[in-house]
Amino acid sequence: MITLHEYNFANQRALIRVDFNVPLNASLEITDSTRIDAALPTLRKILNDGGSLVIMSHLGRPKNGPEDKFSLKHLVPYLSKALQKEILFSDDCIGHDAQELSEGLRPGQVMLLENVRFYKEETKGDIDFAQQLAIHGDVYVNDAFGTAHRAHASTTQVASFFETKVAGFLMQAELENAQKVLYKATQPFVAIMGGAKISDKIQVIENLLPKVSSILIGGAMTYTFLKATGCEVGKSLVEEDKLELALSLIQKAQELGVKLLIPIDSVVAESFHNDAAHKVVASTEIPKDTMGLDIGPKTVKLFRDVILEAHTILWNGPMGVFEMPNFANGTQEIGRAIVEATQKGAYSLIGGGDSAAAINQMGMAKSVSYLSTGGGALLEYIEGKALPGVLALRS
Repeated sequence: MITLHEYNFANQRALIRVDFNVPLNASLEITDSTRIDAALPTLRKILNDGGSLVIMSHLGRPKNGPEDKFSLKHLVPYLSKALQKEILFSDDCIGHDAQELSEGLRPGQVMLLENVRFYKEETKGDIDFAQQLAIHGDVYVNDAFGTAHRAHASTTQVASFFETKVAGFLMQAELENAQKVLYKATQPFVAIMGGAKISDKIQVIENLLPKVSSILIGGAMTYTFLKATGCEVGKSLVEEDKLELALSLIQKAQELGVKLLIPIDSVVAESFHNDAAHKVVASTEIPKDTMGLDIGPKTVKLFRDVILEAHTILWNGPMGVFEMPNFANGTQEIGRAIVEATQKGAYSLIGGGDSAAAINQMGMAKSVSYLSTGGGALLEYIEGKALPGVLALRS
């Protein structure tokens, strides 16, 4: 795979797939620019080489063609300021006008194509649509790790129309950090798995079991594990069809000598609301009319002690409903423990999605070793799956 440092973009039009799927508020202003900021070093390198940029991305999940709230034109002011460049915006990603604009680019110029997902052909991985996108560049660059697990036209198929395919700085960093955890982890290696469903993390946990010394379970999937071991979990979220699987994971961990730790206490409430009356109970004594919404203080201490002994840490998924302040403490405390362990010399990789959101919310993004931008992509990579967007750069 060719990396950015190995290629000089002088007088080349770089067609680059980025992940600019950023959140916008009601006024269509960017509320979190993390994904755009992460791509800036790659964009600047190409421009500094004397190349020009044709940027393509998706934004949101448009259902039936163009929708103003999903238009990439809303990103132009921020991107222009970040790059200190005029951004030439094309209100279509294919077609005569877009082609004319990209063919006229001079070195140092930047063009932003409209949302590729305004065409259904994008997510279908349509080869003809990919060929129309390929017209815009002399060389293809993929810096969108967050969509690398999707075999879409702009992330995978388009690469087949280029002799030169280059991995951007972000793509390279994401892969190197994921590989560090999977293949070069220093023991003790602790994986912290949160989130709602075991079904989302089965393959991740199974693939990690032979590699880790401890797995700490949090989030709503706690209660599937607890129920599988015979505990009363009240109204807590449970995947009834995954009880046997939960038991088999506990058994596999025991066979491999891995500590699989389930919360010993929980913060419970009678309803799924921030202002609902709540209390801490032992995880084995959850009242029938309540649901678990966060890990309790004893679990925080138990998990913290394990984390502080770790040399390698992987965190994916919150410990509770961290969007609600009354049930955010577990997630925040685990985040603080990871930061403390990192300061002591541990290597910490924070999975994308909610874990990244939590760390960002706490202002600790620069206090961990690496903060991934790819939630689903990172999970699939850790599961051991080949990512189509990465394979396309190697073929």
